[in-house]
Amino acid sequence: MIRVLVVDDQDLLRAAFAALLRATDGIDVVGEAANGREAVDLAARLRPDVVLMDLRLPEVDGVRATELILDAAEPPRPGILVLTVFDLDDYVYAALRAGASGFLLKDSPPETLLTGVRTVADGGMLFGPTITRRLVETYMRVPPPGSGIPVQLSGLTQRELAVLRLIATGATNAEIAEHLVLSEGTVKTHVNRAMTKLGVSSRAQAVVVAYESGLVVPRRR
Repeated sequence: MIRVLVVDDQDLLRAAFAALLRATDGIDVVGEAANGREAVDLAARLRPDVVLMDLRLPEVDGVRATELILDAAEPPRPGILVLTVFDLDDYVYAALRAGASGFLLKDSPPETLLTGVRTVADGGMLFGPTITRRLVETYMRVPPPGSGIPVQLSGLTQRELAVLRLIATGATNAEIAEHLVLSEGTVKTHVNRAMTKLGVSSRAQAVVVAYESGLVVPRRR
């Protein structure tokens, strides 16, 4: 069972998300929170696999709540799936840097939400189409990187850099394994080592590092 904590300050929305999840086989809603502080407390006590996190929350906002939950969690840490009506860049980046594993807009179809929960629970990352487009458009405005390996990536091996480039495309471990002709177990080891060296706790954070360092530059259309 995938254990889910639902966090939203709007009672009707929170109840709707919880009802949808409870009606789905393999998913157990272990708690609901109406503000960020309550979310942090419940996450520590209930240890969910996935936290559905609203960004605009009273007392403690969703970005800060994400940071606090992940900082306090013992491995395996929960995946944070942000649900928001706002697809503004600053919110997206802040939540990514805080360790969120994915984003969906609140008007996404129910099946998309369920897929998102399963993806994040499995250690993957998920971005809705609109948010992905905004991320790419923003990074296209960043000047091209210079030659050589960026300083913050200098501790990574060539294989780890190759894996990080593929992570930044959204590739799964299975897809990376096929592309690099490696076993999935070997890919997982490279991913974990790269993330440890980078000091990040989620694949989404690794994507941010890959783009901000200039290792990956979106193609201009």
